Parts: sequence; C-alpha cells; structure tokens
Amino acid sequence: MAIKKDPVDVVIVGFGWTGSLMAMELADTGLNILALERGEQRDTYPDFAYPRIVDELTYGVRLKLFQNASKETVTVRHTAGETALPYRRFGSFLPGDGVGGAGVHWNGMLWRPLEADLKMRSTVIEKYGANFIPADMTVQDYPFTYEEMEPYFDKFEKICGAAGQAGNLNGEKVAGGNPFEAPRSNPYPTRALKQQYSGILFSKAAKALGYDPFPVPAANCSEPYTNPYGVQLGVCNYCGFCERFGCYNYSKASPQASVLPALYQYKNFELRTQAHVLRVNTDSTGKKATGVTYIDANGQEVEQPASLVVLSAFQLHNVRLLLLSKIGKPYDPVTGEGVVGRNYAYQMTGGAKLFFDQETRFNPFAATGATGMFIDNFNAENFDHSALGFVGGATISATITGGRPIQQLGISGHAPKWGSGWKQAIKDSYLHTMAVGSSGSVMPYKQCYLDLDPTYKDIHGQPLLRMTFDWQENELKMTNFVGTKVEEITKQIGPKTYEMGFKSMKAHYDVRPYQSTHTTGGAVMGDNPKNSVVNKYLQSWDVPNLFVLGACCFPQNLAYNPTGIVGATALFAAHAIRTQYLANPGPLVQA
Repeated sequence: MAIKKDPVDVVIVGFGWTGSLMAMELADTGLNILALERGEQRDTYPDFAYPRIVDELTYGVRLKLFQNASKETVTVRHTAGETALPYRRFGSFLPGDGVGGAGVHWNGMLWRPLEADLKMRSTVIEKYGANFIPADMTVQDYPFTYEEMEPYFDKFEKICGAAGQAGNLNGEKVAGGNPFEAPRSNPYPTRALKQQYSGILFSKAAKALGYDPFPVPAANCSEPYTNPYGVQLGVCNYCGFCERFGCYNYSKASPQASVLPALYQYKNFELRTQAHVLRVNTDSTGKKATGVTYIDANGQEVEQPASLVVLSAFQLHNVRLLLLSKIGKPYDPVTGEGVVGRNYAYQMTGGAKLFFDQETRFNPFAATGATGMFIDNFNAENFDHSALGFVGGATISATITGGRPIQQLGISGHAPKWGSGWKQAIKDSYLHTMAVGSSGSVMPYKQCYLDLDPTYKDIHGQPLLRMTFDWQENELKMTNFVGTKVEEITKQIGPKTYEMGFKSMKAHYDVRPYQSTHTTGGAVMGDNPKNSVVNKYLQSWDVPNLFVLGACCFPQNLAYNPTGIVGATALFAAHAIRTQYLANPGPLVQA
C-alpha cells in the first residue's frame, strides 16, 4: 500500500539544470513546489570542497557523480534485428545522478544554436531541394524562431555568468567573435577566458587558412559577478578539474553555484532526495496528470498528488518515464507512427593528436573545462553542401581541459601500455602535446529510436529503456569531410608528428569510449501532435498539465553542446506557465 502525501501545486521530477530553473522561476508565485531527486543531496560545500573533489580516481574513473548502472541502465543494439544487451558500465555517455545532475559534472561550454540549426529541414530544402534529405532521415524544424528564444538565451547566459566574445551584437559583426552566430542583444556577461598556447597556435593556423577562430563561450566565470538571482560567482582559477567534477570555487555555472542559494530561501519550495519516481499518474481519461508515484529512501512506495507535473530528469529518463506512464503514443519504426521514443540522436566526434619537440610546452594542468579556440566554418549550413552529399556539420577546435594524471596524459596510441617505455612516453609527451578536435551534428532516422526493453528490468522491476542506434552514412560522410579540414589545420600548425582519429565509413557506434553525454530526442518538440510529444512551450499534447524539459525535446542533435538550448527552453516554458497556463490551465495556444 502506497503512502499518500498531501497535494502540492507543482511537482518537479529530477533536479538538475531544468528542474532548478523551473522551481526558481515559479517560486515567487506562491505555489507550493516540490522537487523529487532520486540521487543524493549535494552542494558546493561540503561535497565539492577542496582538496577532496580533486580526486580523479573517485570522480573521474569510478564516476562518483554518475548514475549507478547496477540499479538502472539502458540496453543497446545497433539495429531492430539484434537483441539489445544491458549497458553494464557507462562509457560513451555519463548520466549524472544526485542534486545538480549533469549540470554538476559538465565542462561548461555554453552555446546558442545557429539560426539554421533551428530551421534545419526548411533550410536544407530551400538550398538544395527536398531530395537532398535521405529518405530515412526524419529531420524537422524546431517550433520556434531564434528571435523568440533570444531573450531566454540571454537570460540563461546571465544566470551562468557566461564568459565569451560576442560576434554579432544586434546585427553588427564584432571582431574576435563568431562571425556565424545569430544576433545577440547583449555582450557576454563576463569577458572571454584567457587562452592557452594550444588555442593561440590553432588560431594562427586557422586564420592563415582563411578561417574565423573565436574563443569558446564558457559557463566558467572569468571575473567577479553577481547573476540575476543575486548569487555571487567566483573567478575561475584554471584548476583543470571541470568535467566529471563539481566546482569548489563557485566558478563553473551549475545549479549549486548559480540557482540553489537563491531558491533555498523560498519557504514554498521543498526538495526530497533519494526519491525514485516510477511513473506519472493520470486520471481515468488519461488526459490529466494527478501526480507521481515514487520510491523513497526507505523503499516505501509514495503517491504524491500534484496539480502540475514537470519532468526535468536526464534525456533518457524523461523518455522512459513517458513510456512507463503510458503518456503519448510509443513510436513504431515499422509504420512510422507514434512519437514517444522517436528521433533519438547523439553526436559525432573526431580529432587529431599533435606531438611537438621538447622546446614547445603547453602546461595542460592549467585549464578550464571550456578554454579553447573554435571555428564554425564547417558547422551546420555555414558552408556549401551541394557537392558533399550530407546534411549537417561540425565545429573544429583546440581545447585543453586539463592534465590530470590518469585520463589526460596525451600519449601516442603507439606507445607501450605499461613499464619503462610507457613512462618515457609520458615524459616525452605530457607537456608537449595538444589536440585539434571536432564535434559534429547527428540527424535523426526512422531506424534510430528508444523504447522499453521486453526482457531486462531495473531494481524496481520496471522495464529498462532500450536504445536502437548506429552511425548512418550521412554522419560518416560528414566526419570524414571534417577530418580533412582538421588535418589541414594540423599540418598548418606544424607539429613534429600527429595521429588522426576519425571514424571510417564502415564504423559502428561503440558504447565503450567516452564521446559525449549529449544524447537527445525521444520526446521531441514540434508544431503538431503527429510529429512531436510536446509543443513549443514543452507542454504535452496529450496531458496539458504535464511539461517535459531538456534535450529529450530536440528534434535532432546539433554540433554544439546542448546546455544553452536546454536552459533557454526551460526558462521559455516557465515564462509560459507563469503568464499563460496559471491563469487558464489547459492547452497553450501556439503563437
């Protein structure tokens, strides 16, 4: 028998970036707001305190801040004809766990999308014709314009204290910034981070080849700053412990550093941790959410009634909750009907390792998670695809995110794996190596999707989420093309030797090496219920008092890190709830 709690106005499932932003934006309405987080409570102090947090074995290798795959995981297969098997140790992507979620362990690269990213289908058709899009590719436009979303990109950057150099300020191009970016209404809140030597070399080479280098936009604060919530952020000290770690210096934007100190002041907000939500409950019609059911820290099943439900867990978990709750029609890859689980996508990465003589020093240990120089010349529709035969593109960059002693040694792939030869390789390369990398978009396909596994279950007896995904010809063509540009820049830099690392045209998706935690889709946003799970305000088409936030709503994946759109759309949804939904609960009209 489940324990039934007193009703609340709003229940938020998952307490990372989107959950904390939604709670903060609604807090001054006076509504009773409850956030449920299945992981443990964490805060900058004491959990991320120095020196305890700079423990690479605990956090970087043993993955203390991440989901425990022995309790819940996903099953993975390349095609629908294969049997999916459980993912026993996360490698390719790393879902966060605990308060702050993936917003704790991210690097801090904070991008706005290009205008073409938001209108990818219509842009490609306009430029190349409808036949340019492969028959199995289900690419679609976002249901809003860049102009609609710009105030929310701006607000999220201010919440994060983002560091960067504007390239397009109110339509005027600005030297030193990204010349391809869409117009922004304000400069970055703080100045760009200091560049490492690798970025300087990359920038010089890129300019010599006619490209347009610019510093990566970073949620790593570069100067003393107070954000719109009244929270003070510290100045990044380039400690080299960003990704996979919490920030002890209040410098890397996260829920803990940027939102929670203000949110915790509201008496109408409550957070319950170690609360694993099993499903969203609905009434007899299936058209109204009545709350959620969860397992508490004592293993007791709890029913939590609520007037408004917000799913703000990690992308994979939001999709699974919708499927477990029987909200929305599950996607069928055979018929193409249904929407929940449709348009799963990932990212395509590659790069080159550059090795220099002993006189060239990079000091990789003095780094942030987002220090580097990028070019966007081969991203999205910034270049002519007509003779290339693929949709999408990639960023190319030189970034050094740290020089940690286990995972960031930067030695040659040909070096011995142990013994004196391995030690000599470290000595020869540690201070004398840099990388030129690429991060590419991935389009959605009819055959790449998410559903519930018919065999495997989690510790609570519920079906695991099943991922059916493999690299497609379009993305392999794209990464091979971008690889030629990476090699061109590498040769211009002029290292002693270099090693290329790009996937061949016969490559298959491999879950073992880390690539990115930028999984997207499965509950995509759109302009009608036939092609989407939620509308432009991230409101469920089927259950109007349910909102679904995060990267699960992306129709396809862009080359950039997703956090900028994730934060901005959460703020956009919160604004719609405040200004429209609360006064007139029900389906919101798409303007």
